[in-house]
Amino acid sequence: MNAAYDAPYDAPARTPRIALVGDRSPHVKSHVRIPLLLDALAEQDGLVLDAYWIRSGDAAEPGAVSGFDAVWLLPGSPYESEEGALAAIRTAREEGVPFLGTCAGFQHALIEYARDVCGLPRAAHAENDPAADTGDLLIAPLACSLVGHEGAVRVTPGSLAESVLGAERSTERYHCNYGPDSRHLDTLEAHGMRFTGVDDDGQVRIAELPGHPFFLATLFQPELAGDGSRPHPIVRALARAAVSRAMSLQTAG
Repeated sequence: MNAAYDAPYDAPARTPRIALVGDRSPHVKSHVRIPLLLDALAEQDGLVLDAYWIRSGDAAEPGAVSGFDAVWLLPGSPYESEEGALAAIRTAREEGVPFLGTCAGFQHALIEYARDVCGLPRAAHAENDPAADTGDLLIAPLACSLVGHEGAVRVTPGSLAESVLGAERSTERYHCNYGPDSRHLDTLEAHGMRFTGVDDDGQVRIAELPGHPFFLATLFQPELAGDGSRPHPIVRALARAAVSRAMSLQTAG
């Protein structure tokens, strides 16, 4: 593990707050896992977070996730409000709030960037807009479903993903039927997004934003790793980023 995400730290004066954005359901396995992971972060790593669940519809309200120390856009699509999911991403991106998007969170992170940064206002998600012109589909049905699939991910040396994972290859778990259409990825890269993880076929599985304190999106679901008793390195890194933000705001204040 990279020292930047394993080093000891001083606890901030207040408990860092994390916004868990998604339409919470007992039928979504990743949602059920979250309380277990938060408990494990506190008990095993001393990373105590004050978590707030925010439904996608509520995330559409101005300032809904402002003031949080981290934002995690969770799986469970289609969201009740695409607008809310995109608003949460935009706030985290523009305000430098540590952000993690997993599965549908990854997909919508690409949509938000395409629309708000790359000048592609019609960039569409096939699940949300099945009638969209195929030329506008940024997120399209996968040729083969990844529901229940595990596969290797190769990460770019020197990337945030590599520093968090501490390796250039890992095996990750998926639960999705949609992924990025490669026709548009060059445009996102030209505007600053980096794709730093691919599967063995070269299909994009991780995206990040250099220059942002912590902005990582994965098509796989790190919250489903193992039995939930040991947080995935990506989940732990998000928690540490939240603590770092709380500490920096404390110092600045």
